[in-house]
Amino acid sequence: MELAPGIRYAVADRHGGVSAPPFDTRNLGGTTADDPAAVRRNRELTACGLGLDPARVVFMRQVHSAEVRYVTEPFGTDAPPLDAVHTDRPGLALAALAADCAPVLLADPVGRRIGAAHSGRVGTVSGVVPALVAAMAEHGSNPADLVALVGPLACGRCYEVPAAMREEACAGLPELWSTTRRDTPALDVRAGITAQLTRAGVTGIRHDDRCTMEDRDFFSHRREQTTGRFAAYVWLTD
Repeated sequence: MELAPGIRYAVADRHGGVSAPPFDTRNLGGTTADDPAAVRRNRELTACGLGLDPARVVFMRQVHSAEVRYVTEPFGTDAPPLDAVHTDRPGLALAALAADCAPVLLADPVGRRIGAAHSGRVGTVSGVVPALVAAMAEHGSNPADLVALVGPLACGRCYEVPAAMREEACAGLPELWSTTRRDTPALDVRAGITAQLTRAGVTGIRHDDRCTMEDRDFFSHRREQTTGRFAAYVWLTD
């Protein structure tokens, strides 16, 4: 699908891979307890299915940080710990893994630049998405030109947390405040990220509103505990 002119994206669900339960079947997460050979095959199958070169996909070693890096090639087996990347290289795809956290994709059709971030509760409170917008701006992108996609994640009606955690998170980002359907404390990470993007000057904000805890087409750590990771991809076309 097209995120912006000349920029394509895809959100891969959990189906169509080779992993055995509980990672069945398209687990793309390299730090899970899944068979590494199965993960590599899943990544190859997914890339090829999207028309991408499997050797030209950037996966991060995600650690719930606000670290951002400009990339010109994949990290290989020695990926540094970070949670956002951006590039201006056509054909180089960026992937953000998730299993309740939000994969967030950014596209600059004017400056021809793309970005991807992994933003869960900790990353959102830390500001990984605004940090990605700022990093892209430092490389010449105008935030007003950016188009963002906030992908599937645990929704604000499902993401239950202790009351003290909600208070602490919302002290710096009040838009996170939510309650579950049972009227217990919760966080709305989608609303928080949307507010951060808006304050950063991004107006073209799109959503894949599916909830990973409710939709079994996606992996969900909160629902399944030991599970795999799906991914959102973005890439510049030639």
